[in-house]
Amino acid sequence: MAVSKEFHDHILENLQKAGEVTTRAMMGGYCVYFRGKLVGDICNNCLFLKPTEGALRMLPDAERGYPYEGSRTKMIVVDDVENTELMSKVLQAMYEELPAPKPKKGKSKS
Repeated sequence: MAVSKEFHDHILENLQKAGEVTTRAMMGGYCVYFRGKLVGDICNNCLFLKPTEGALRMLPDAERGYPYEGSRTKMIVVDDVENTELMSKVLQAMYEELPAPKPKKGKSKS
């Protein structure tokens, strides 16, 4: 599931042209967030996006695969991350379809 720093930086740089994209390290890969919502993963030097209706509609010919061993969800493998216009539309469609992040639980006081 390892990801090279160069690949991570390349993906992040291109996706940030489409909007507010951040990543968080996760077991050798990265979770990808668009405006606070989890939209995909960077694993094995590939970008995987959640298969939402909007993403599938805009990327109908994209390959599908599992981001890591044990994953239960076959995700969209994105090859054309440099296409800023398309990625912006895909991320926006995904943002509208995905649920809001769950609020973080504060530490309980005893």
